[in-house]
Amino acid sequence: MKTTFKKKEKLRGKKAFTELIKSGRSFHSHPFLIIWKKTNQEEKYPAQVAVSVSKKLFKRAVDRNIIKRRTLEAFRLNKHNLYKFLESKNFGLDFIIVYREKQIADYHSIEKGIVSAFQYFIKNL
Repeated sequence: MKTTFKKKEKLRGKKAFTELIKSGRSFHSHPFLIIWKKTNQEEKYPAQVAVSVSKKLFKRAVDRNIIKRRTLEAFRLNKHNLYKFLESKNFGLDFIIVYREKQIADYHSIEKGIVSAFQYFIKNL
């Protein structure tokens, strides 16, 4: 499987966000809060993801973008395990990754949080 991040993997649309926030479940995976919901696997990609960084905590867009880029890169490089699991179970996931730290974390701690979130999904679904 290629390690790319396609447009169809991105969670988009106000309706999708509000529905996910209203009826989704959540858990913490340091330094993130993950809000997720099971879906039917209609798309080629079994997971759709969005990354959110608080404007209140990080005033400068440069800082927010650094965190988003690192998070999406960690997702992109580690998604193959999650995708294999979701394809074997024949359902999909929509989730929002919300960054909750007050400082910009290095890539390794962000990757560790993403990997532990994927392990949570694999163990508990």
